[in-house]
Amino acid sequence: MATTNISNSSVLGFNDTTGAVQLTSGTTAERPSSASNGEMRYNTTDNKVEYYDGANWIQLNDSEAPIPAVNFLVIAGGGGGGNPAIRQEYGAGGGGAGGYRGSFNNESSGGGGSAESTISLISGTAYTITVGAGGAAGSSSNGGNGGDSIFSTITSIGGGGGARGNRSGTSTGNNGGSGGGGGMASTSSTAGTGTSLQGFGGGIGANYPTNYGGGGGGGASSVGSNYGGGNAGGNGGNGLSSTITGSAVTRAGGGGGGASGLGGSGGGGNAADSGGVGVQSGTANTGSGGGGVYTEVPSGAGGSGVVILRMPTFIYSGTTTGSPTITEDGGDTILTYTGSGTYTA
Repeated sequence: MATTNISNSSVLGFNDTTGAVQLTSGTTAERPSSASNGEMRYNTTDNKVEYYDGANWIQLNDSEAPIPAVNFLVIAGGGGGGNPAIRQEYGAGGGGAGGYRGSFNNESSGGGGSAESTISLISGTAYTITVGAGGAAGSSSNGGNGGDSIFSTITSIGGGGGARGNRSGTSTGNNGGSGGGGGMASTSSTAGTGTSLQGFGGGIGANYPTNYGGGGGGGASSVGSNYGGGNAGGNGGNGLSSTITGSAVTRAGGGGGGASGLGGSGGGGNAADSGGVGVQSGTANTGSGGGGVYTEVPSGAGGSGVVILRMPTFIYSGTTTGSPTITEDGGDTILTYTGSGTYTA
């Protein structure tokens, strides 16, 4: 197809008041394979005008006008740490981090995933934001799974609870966004698995009575560690760092495993989710897992999740519920939801 270029200082005018501009037309399957930003065409499959925004073909609608793409970071609640039924069952597994999905600035998503595509919202439409709660600390049981976090079509899966220790059988961590660590067991210890492109699996616990440590919960960027030597618990898997709010923050680390010796540390900068003695809950609004414990004292609960939206300030509608924190960075408006709410585009 021939292309005629017009210099930047030129003005292209159409003086025929009864005519019209004829756009290139074709089916969805006939879209250009290597489109450039701003290209426009008429889609004969859907009978709509559409333009290319650099990542997606956006269709114009008489009643629903699309707006430029919105970046997101959606992290689910972390899983709670496991808790033994009795003191002699020792090391329980750490909770897995909540699922981690993001689109901003080519940053990685959880579980080894690449940055996802941005989302184009429809003007006047209210979008529900759900922020997942952290999983409950185990009580003579596995820790509870974290709650899912949701924005539009994006759902991040809650982290898996860490397994309780069991000196008379098996111990299995819960599956989740990232998997919970397995606890000490006499038969076999099994870690929970993570969700593809959201988080990693947990580590396994020790074989009683040789060792007593529990496995660390999985994190957004790495697998939880297995129990360590000297009755040590496994460290939680590392979280991921994002600059979507304008500064680097690491979130979604796994909880450390409990042990009769040294508990495992929390993963990826979420220092409050260590296991063992003085076990800690996951850090709020990071989706980090809670620490596992080595005796019948309480284990750590999972940290709650978070949903963050970033968009050009000129398209920000100002219509929200749920009281998100609103900041600006480099011409963009950033909405940080630490509780559930809505955003109307």
